[in-house]
Amino acid sequence: MNLKQLRYICEVWRQGNHISAAAEALHTSQPGISKQIQMMESELGFEIFLRRRNRIVDLTEPGREAVAIAQRVLTEVGNLKNLADDFNAIGGGRLTIATTHTMARYVLPKIVEKFMKKYPAIHLGLRQGNPEQVCELLDAGEVDIAIVTDTVRPFPTLSAISCFPLSRSVVAKVGHPILKVKNLTLQEIARYPIITYDPAYSGRWKVMDAFRRAKIEPNVVFGAVDADVSKTYVELGIGIAILTTITFDKYHDRGLRARDASHLFEPSTTYVRLRAHAYLRRFLLDFIRMLAPHLSEDDIRSAHNKNTPKAAA
Repeated sequence: MNLKQLRYICEVWRQGNHISAAAEALHTSQPGISKQIQMMESELGFEIFLRRRNRIVDLTEPGREAVAIAQRVLTEVGNLKNLADDFNAIGGGRLTIATTHTMARYVLPKIVEKFMKKYPAIHLGLRQGNPEQVCELLDAGEVDIAIVTDTVRPFPTLSAISCFPLSRSVVAKVGHPILKVKNLTLQEIARYPIITYDPAYSGRWKVMDAFRRAKIEPNVVFGAVDADVSKTYVELGIGIAILTTITFDKYHDRGLRARDASHLFEPSTTYVRLRAHAYLRRFLLDFIRMLAPHLSEDDIRSAHNKNTPKAAA
């Protein structure tokens, strides 16, 4: 049994039990993966994968435990390397962040600038996507940290550290009637065409939940992938937008105005998500603290360990 075999069974499971997809992700051949899995199963004395007509369809019961253990082993191997780098005071390294447009555009720039000044030898990378895509990148080991709000489906191999809430505002074109009403209510908002986030984002769910609880049917005319696109269509007069408050900048969005709607819509929580059992390198801890200064190192480690689930099955 070797690390290559452990990587293979984890990747096949992560790719939905498709050996061809795992082979492509690992830049190897499908027959090579199949052979290594069979060798591992022979050594263990049980089948890891359930097969039908020579095709993998699921994990067997002991296979679930095997994959869970393999995940932990591979994580700990990476942790050993990171520990050695920290102990030997190696100044270089790489930190790859996965996040949404809102975070990348409106929250991270100043943090990244500060981080790069403190760690000039660290190579930073940034990947963007919706919350689920971002967590998939982290789960696959393609990034080191994810900064997201809630996801549609759970990610049992990732821990979640709560950082800060994101409130909402109604954004409208200058002169729009919604900006003049004395008391902003869901009923008033529902009188106009609404632009909000795509259904893949928690902002959309929370907005729709508020209307649903009030038994109001809003006229959502456009679902945008990010706040900047939403504001573009607001400027065209297509509708009003319900957006995360931090995405409105009165100096840049001069043709628009915003009204606080935090009393109407539940905020989204921003989380730092990490791979379960991951060793937290010094520069990674510092990055998290720059993002959420109210969290101490002990807070971060404690939350990570507390929220780190048992390996997935």
